[in-house]
This record gives sequence, structure tokens and C-alpha cells, in this order.
Amino acid sequence: MVLAPKLHLRQTQSLVMTPQLLQSIKLLQMTHQELERFLDAEIERNPLLEWRDDSATQEARDESPEWSKDSDTASTNSAEGISDRLDASLENLFPDDPGTHDRIGPDLSAQWKSAGGNGLQAAGSGGSYDLEATTAASVTLRDHVNEQIALAFSSPARQIMAHELAEGLDEAGYMLADPDEMAARIGAHRAALDEVLTVCQTFDPPGLFARSLSECLALQLIARDRYDPAMRAMVENLELLAKRDFQTLGRLCGVDSEDLADMLAEIRTLDPKPGMAFSSGTADPIVPDVVVKAANDGSWAVELNPETLPRVLVNEPYFAEVSAHARETDRQFLSECLQSANWLTRSLDQRARTILKVASEIVRQQDAFLIHGVSHLRPLNLRTVAEAIGMHESTVSRVTVNKYMMTPRGTFELRYFFSSALASADGGDAHSSEAVRERIRHLIDNEEPGAVLSDDALVDILNREGIDIARRTVAKYREALNIPSSVQRRREKRMLAAAAGGSTAMARTA
Repeated sequence: MVLAPKLHLRQTQSLVMTPQLLQSIKLLQMTHQELERFLDAEIERNPLLEWRDDSATQEARDESPEWSKDSDTASTNSAEGISDRLDASLENLFPDDPGTHDRIGPDLSAQWKSAGGNGLQAAGSGGSYDLEATTAASVTLRDHVNEQIALAFSSPARQIMAHELAEGLDEAGYMLADPDEMAARIGAHRAALDEVLTVCQTFDPPGLFARSLSECLALQLIARDRYDPAMRAMVENLELLAKRDFQTLGRLCGVDSEDLADMLAEIRTLDPKPGMAFSSGTADPIVPDVVVKAANDGSWAVELNPETLPRVLVNEPYFAEVSAHARETDRQFLSECLQSANWLTRSLDQRARTILKVASEIVRQQDAFLIHGVSHLRPLNLRTVAEAIGMHESTVSRVTVNKYMMTPRGTFELRYFFSSALASADGGDAHSSEAVRERIRHLIDNEEPGAVLSDDALVDILNREGIDIARRTVAKYREALNIPSSVQRRREKRMLAAAAGGSTAMARTA
């Protein structure tokens, strides 16, 4: 066997992921907010990219002769025209008090658009005043607690311990820090720290500085003067309440079913997370990417939401003007920027077309859902949509991530319309798993107190309706809907029925 170098010719095919292709893939799966942040960075980096100004059309119309001619009449009816014809100055509105317009103060008067004198001049010169900038900042939980600490403790040592306890609060208002470790860190006695904690547990809102859920509920009941032995027993046995073991809970509390129902109603009015009232976190509103409306011919009109469409332009006149007098290195840089900008705009256009194409196919597949509701949601997968529009399944998957569609039945994520299929018992069309979940919810919501449906009973009903489903699937869907088992529901309905019967009997006796 001889080892020697040889030259061979081989032809192969491979998919090369160019930077432009990677950019297109990333743009496809970006949300509206992520896309805006990406474009801001690109515009800052690329001098040939700029946001499109929608006011340019309005400015052009203002400069046109036709618009100026029509605006002559309108200007006479404007606020400025009326003010010129009528004597409506502040001095004549208040002739007896010539200094009224100065009461506002020169600084504040210069900021207000509606004020006279300097205020009008500031507004006319293009200055703007944002009143929201002067509003007070939201009070945090730590600020609220610190204000009460300053009033509750006069001793500096106890204030230090109280502030240390406040540092251990989480956003829900629970004190999760270890008191022994805290006492050792600040050099305080554990007994003194417990005394400070007891005072802090009386702060508003009730329930702060609790170390467990039962203690949080107990503190709120103490503030209401409702922490009697029966309530104490209920709060100390919350695990029985979670299991809906009302018989054992009523025996421990020493009350009948009617009193137990009243106690449960009062427990439901308590706040398990009192500190969340001071949470400053805000959720971003959902902005739909696609809008679906009913057309005049009975079909559905699918449109892209103009608010989510990126308005980016390539400044080609600037490129031509600068490159004509630039050096070779600068011209090469500008050419690369122009190529990158053109590719970005084409990628954005392709992204919009792809989203519209996928959304239109989803609307076509789920036409019955838009007409009749979730019970008519069809089973659908990514492959079906991909084959219908001639795209790859991975492309459809990227489009449907964090994209929302506004329909006459509400705003849904595009992923919502894709669900697995359950076979039909009579050999007909398959059923969507989401529709089956909704059917299970409807059956349980409408069950009679004396005839609570078990999982086996639900299976029998669904089989008679043509849905081939197993008992474990029903149990899985029920748990996903946060619906307790039939045993727990029967206990709760039995207790409520007994409480209602006792109230009726008392009313008849009265």
C-alpha cells in the first residue's frame, strides 16, 4: 500500500448560512418590540438608514398652493384668528386685577402652553411641556414601610433593626430572611429583634412581615378582629382547605357547614400577597401583528397591523451626494452600508409577506372557529400550513412564535390555533384538543350539585358525542384547567348546599 498525495474533483451540495440569511431568520422570529430595538441599533450604525417620517406628506401638503388657498378661510376661524378679531387678552378679561396673569409665576407660566405671555411664546417656538414629567413617582413597598418605621420607633437601635427586617421583604411582603442570621449580623439580641418584628407586623397593609401564608392570613384576621379559635384552626390547617376536606375541617374548627361556608367566604376576601399592591412592574400591552375582520362578501379580510410594520427607508440621495466627493475607502464603506441597508429592507418586506401568508392560511383553516367559537376549533399542525403555502415547517414555526392575531373573538397568539387531534369515535373528522378541553370545562361548570361528573362519566359523555378519548387524557386536561377532582368538587358542593339549606330554614323560622 503506497501513501501518496492525489488530486480529486468532487461536486457536492450544501446549505451555506450567510450572514444575510441568518439575519433574515432572526428578523422572522422577532417580536414587534425586539424588531424596533434591532432597527434602532442598525440605524445608529448605518448612516444610510433612517426612520420614515409620516409627517412628510402633511408638510408637503401644507406647502402646496392648493392647501394654502383652502387654509385661508380656515385660518380666520382658528383660535388665532378669533383672538385677532376679538379683544380676548388676559388684561381685558380681568380689568380689575391687572396682575392676574403674573400670579402663575414666570417659570411655570413659561412652561404652560395654555398660559398667556411667555407660555404662548414657548409653545409657538416649538417648546413642549410634558405634565406627566411632574407627577409623583410611584411609592414602593420599601418606601411605604420606611415611613411607618420612622413613626413606630423612636429608638435609633430599634429603627436599625426594623430597617434590616424591611430589607428582608420580598415583593409579596413576606419576610424570608433568617432572624438568627440577621440578629448575628447586626449584633442584636434575638428577643429584641422579635419584639421589633411584632411591631412591624402591625404595619399597613395587614399581612406584611409574615413568614408563611398562614401567618399572613392570621395577621389580616387579627387586624379585622376576626381571629377567633375557629378561624385559628382553619388558618392552621390550610392543607385541608386545599384538599377540600370540609368534613374534617369543620370538625377541627367546631362549626357546622353553614358557619364553615361563611368562614371560607371571609378567607377568600384576604390578600395572600399584600406587598404586590406596591409592585411597580408594568406589563407591556399586546400589540397584534395581524388584524382579521369580516369582509362584505362574507369572507375574512386579513391585514397586517400598520402599527407593527417597521418604517425604514434607505437614503439613496445622501449616498449619491456623499460618495461623489468621498475617498476610495469612504466609498467602499458607503457601498457596504448601502448593500446592508437594501438587504435589510428586503428582509423586512419578506418578513411582512411571510407573516401575512401564514396568518391567511390559519384563518382559512380555522374559519369555523371565527364563526362559531372555540368548540369548532379544528386540529392543525405546522406541517399542514407549511405544505399549503409552500414553505418549510421551520419557517412557519418561527413566524408563529410571539405573534398575535386580533379576531372578532379576541386576540390570540398564532400558536393557539395549532392543536393536536383526537380521533373521532364514529370515524368522522378528528377533534381539536383545545375544543375538547373547552367541552370538559363546559360539562363541569353545568353539572348538578347532586350529580358531580367523575372522569369516567366525562369519558362516557364525550364518547357519545363522537370523541374517542381515554380517562387519563380527561384527567390531564382537567388538571391543566385547574379543576379539582370529582371527590373534591362533591365535598364543596355538598357543603355549599347544606349551608344554603340552613340559611333557608332560618329564614322560614324568622
